[in-house]
Amino acid sequence: MLEVAHRKERGAFFTPPIVAEFLASWAIRHHDEKMLEPSCGEAVFLTAGIERLRALGAEPSPTQIEGIDIHRESIRYAEAELLRVGAGAALDCGDFFDRQPNPVFDAVVGNPPYVRYQSFAGEAREKGARAALAQGVRVTGLASSWAPFVVHAAAFLKPAGRLALVLPAELLSVNYAAAVRRFLMQRFGSVKLILFEERTFPGVSEEVVLLLAEGTGPTDHCELHQAQNLEDLANLRWHRWSPDGQDKWLSALIPQGAAQNYKTLVESDAFTPLKDWGDTSLGMVTGNNRFFCLSASEASELGLRKKDLLRISPPGSRHLRGLTFSEKAWREMRDLGARVYLFRPDQRQLSAASKVYIASGEASGVQDAYKCRVRSPWWKVPRVPAPDLFLTYMNHDAPRLVTNEAGVECLNSIHCVYLKDRNRAIGTALLPISMLNSVTLLGAELCGRSYGGGMLKLEPREADLWPVPSESTLRDVESELESLRPQLALHLRNGDLAKVVNLVDRVLLTGHLKTRKSQLDSIRDARRAMFDRRLARSRTRGE
Repeated sequence: MLEVAHRKERGAFFTPPIVAEFLASWAIRHHDEKMLEPSCGEAVFLTAGIERLRALGAEPSPTQIEGIDIHRESIRYAEAELLRVGAGAALDCGDFFDRQPNPVFDAVVGNPPYVRYQSFAGEAREKGARAALAQGVRVTGLASSWAPFVVHAAAFLKPAGRLALVLPAELLSVNYAAAVRRFLMQRFGSVKLILFEERTFPGVSEEVVLLLAEGTGPTDHCELHQAQNLEDLANLRWHRWSPDGQDKWLSALIPQGAAQNYKTLVESDAFTPLKDWGDTSLGMVTGNNRFFCLSASEASELGLRKKDLLRISPPGSRHLRGLTFSEKAWREMRDLGARVYLFRPDQRQLSAASKVYIASGEASGVQDAYKCRVRSPWWKVPRVPAPDLFLTYMNHDAPRLVTNEAGVECLNSIHCVYLKDRNRAIGTALLPISMLNSVTLLGAELCGRSYGGGMLKLEPREADLWPVPSESTLRDVESELESLRPQLALHLRNGDLAKVVNLVDRVLLTGHLKTRKSQLDSIRDARRAMFDRRLARSRTRGE
């Protein structure tokens, strides 16, 4: 087997033989069919294809089985494997993106290289982008290598051909894969996905899905199978799932019943996307928080005036786990030494202390940071108005909306939510309470994305689509939710989110919306499963 370091360098990971055999058996159906493996690596798919053809009564020749790989060492390894199984295949050492589409294959099977966008750069990225664009798909600069690879691979299939690939679960969730998702639904008449609850590839932290696509499209739905592990490949139970215009396919990760219950609620008048309440945007970007964010004692020692400073919510969001951020809370953090001020002097009336501090920053090279370098003067941080609500966008458990009672401004470690004039009063009072319901928490898992350490991230565009209770719903349950405030605040201080959610669900879902217990349980279970997936990934990365 190729060394782990070599495989990681080329974005390849060992595919368990049971997966290769399954994909080859699904994709190859007749003894005279031709198969391509466009990133053949350790030849696990080539040998699986050979064994499948033998089982169908053929003795495969190089005219039936073809493999491509950009690395000479991988080709040598593949040659040795083919010699071991006593079969031949046409092997080509070269860049798959340099190959012109030749739709002569009945099956394209494999595990595309997974190189993240930071490393998938330069000429390699340009080739991938051109290959995808030739098929009408424009991939963004954030795309990892597998995305254009999938599109290019489909161009080698006959119209009725079959594509069987191991892909990262990013296919379902990341924004850059949206174009690939649309392409699959347009190109193929049948798109099937096998999702795994457990990790399936040894030593690999990324979740994977198996893509089975065939025929000529378009189609308006996928077929899904939720597998516990690789053993479940022997007993497939498909169910129909439709994206229904969704940009992401994360709802495919939850059971069909829960997905339907969730959809029914979020498409009712009881819920609305957060964008209907107002605008969500980034906080202020300093370029160097250490320089620009100051504690009260630091500002005093520097001799800075009040007019040289802006009051801010301190960097980070750990202090934003309750329902409000009050003036009292801000003062307490100030007195405890938190960095509650932003250095932002008046350019027209620089104080002597400000000039000295600016000079100290220049002596330390602060002005060379990118965000500082591209603005003039470098020390004038672009101001963002104080929001009505803070939105914590990097979260372990769940996002929080927090009322900005202190009226302070904030950095880009949290998002700003600006409510519309007509709903500002009720929104600032009740959105932080009402969003702590099971439907909205599941919605956060489906709208957001999972990052390292199992953190859930919501960017402004994703937050816009996040389902929260509607204005009319809040007006209907205003008094009931307000009565919960003392209990909720206590439970949140104790870190008991589950009790908070149960109380809000009782008022909002089972009480007002008459949601049946079975429906609510399915939504709760789905949210818990999504949460557990994030935790499992964080544990994997720490191994």
